Amino acid sequence: MASVSYGPEAIVLVLAAAGAAGLGFTLPVTLAIVVLLAVLIASYRQVIAAFPNGGGAYAVARERLGHRTSLFAAASLIVDYVLNVAVSIAAGVAALTSAFGQAHRYTVWICLAVLVGVTVLNLYGIRESARAFMAPTVVFVLGIFAVIVGGLLRSEPASVATGAAVGTDARTIGVLLLLKAFSSGCAALTGVEAIANAVPSFAKPRVRRAQRAEVALGVLLGLMLIGLATLIEKFQVHPIEGTTVLSQLTQASLGHGIGYYTVQFATVVLLALAANTSYGGLPTLTKILADDNCLPHRFAVRSPRQVYRFGVLALGISAAVLLAASKGDMNALVPLFAIGVFVGFTIAQVGMVRHWMLTRTPGRRWRLALNGFGAVLTFVAAIVTTAMKFTEGAWVIVLVLPVLVWAMERIRTTYHRIDDRKGVGCVPATPRPSDTAIIVPVSEVSELSREALSAAMSLGRDVTAVHVCLAGENIGLFTKEWEVWHPDVRLLLLEDGDTTVGGPIARYVRDHFPDRRKVVVIAEIEPPAGWHHVLPSHRSDELERILRRMPDTVVCHLRVQTA
Repeated sequence: MASVSYGPEAIVLVLAAAGAAGLGFTLPVTLAIVVLLAVLIASYRQVIAAFPNGGGAYAVARERLGHRTSLFAAASLIVDYVLNVAVSIAAGVAALTSAFGQAHRYTVWICLAVLVGVTVLNLYGIRESARAFMAPTVVFVLGIFAVIVGGLLRSEPASVATGAAVGTDARTIGVLLLLKAFSSGCAALTGVEAIANAVPSFAKPRVRRAQRAEVALGVLLGLMLIGLATLIEKFQVHPIEGTTVLSQLTQASLGHGIGYYTVQFATVVLLALAANTSYGGLPTLTKILADDNCLPHRFAVRSPRQVYRFGVLALGISAAVLLAASKGDMNALVPLFAIGVFVGFTIAQVGMVRHWMLTRTPGRRWRLALNGFGAVLTFVAAIVTTAMKFTEGAWVIVLVLPVLVWAMERIRTTYHRIDDRKGVGCVPATPRPSDTAIIVPVSEVSELSREALSAAMSLGRDVTAVHVCLAGENIGLFTKEWEVWHPDVRLLLLEDGDTTVGGPIARYVRDHFPDRRKVVVIAEIEPPAGWHHVLPSHRSDELERILRRMPDTVVCHLRVQTA
């Protein structure tokens, strides 16, 4: 429902190019969007009934349209989640700077600060709840209807916002202008699929409650869109630099008093909550994709705070890039929003058509007709939106969606190769011991060397200590200390051929033990504090990176704790 803060503004921004006559088409364009909203609500009620386990477009596509189509649905959801964060934060900050104009110059920094705050809270496992969402949502909805009722009862604005008009290229009213306004306003439909994605979150009976919630969402959203569009035409609202359309309407209906600030702050809070929902949705989606081998498995790993940390960080970083690139301007981001949404809408509707064709559910003909009609409408809307917004940045989404699908396919193929190499699904041969050579790099005679050799000698008998002779080193002193110590382990001195430790040791292991299993024991002191990790030379990391690429070589990393 928070999309009413930027959906109507997107329509006005386009129609303002034709002046007052163009703004007169705000209500007809909005009514067309509300008709599409009604079709989507009816269609997604069918999705909820057919797929009560949630997942929305991804679940429908995976079940009925195949793996690759489901990846396109997943890619569109990923794009939507990222854009939802960026657009919601940008719109929330725009509402804030509309109330406090002096903060407008710091828009980007405020956006990034809010984003960092939301990301950090989610990394610490702060969970949202229905009760926490209820109060600001009720205040927002009541505030918007107060604006609509108050505006309809007034014969003239209570207060008029002032400022420089947003410059647009003068255009005449035509089909292309109306289509562009329609495609821009379709951003208000974002979130319609959210309930279908989260059916398991509802109390029993889940399907019935979710369907009622879907209808309630559609009714409230439709009434708010129509009411705000009516006020836009009544008060002849036009885009003003630094002031949102919703801010102008609130000021015209309620004046510049406590009612105005209540609606503005409720808008900011609800948009922040709208952004936060992506942090619950995207990490869960990436976890499902990781379980399906379509994303790196680390996206399925939970932190001690029960948070999918990599999903949260990926979302935060991606949204930060968008906010910085757009300079925190929601009107630059909104055109990108609707494309991914309509791709998901279309895939879900086509999947439902396929579902009804394969099932014998009573009333399937009218259900099939409903979802088929919805698929046609959303497909046309996706084409129109892409064509109208292509030069305004929509080309980025057109490029990103197939790239994401390609990347997920590559990851999936790679995991299949790894599984084949591991022999997953077959009974392996009986494990047998093999002749093992144990190599221990030593840099000096010390307690650390003793720990390393003790660990190596407990693994097997054939232990060799190797020492790389670095330039400028006193080799004679080292050999004397070794002879005095006399650890009963063969010592081999290696010449430093490339000013590294890893190179000579790796060459020695490769050349002298070609048909044997090799175990290399690397010992180092574990730094006592976090910042102490920058103090060691990290030559052991360099050696480990080289040895990991060698076949039949096991690297045993021994970390010795300080007292």
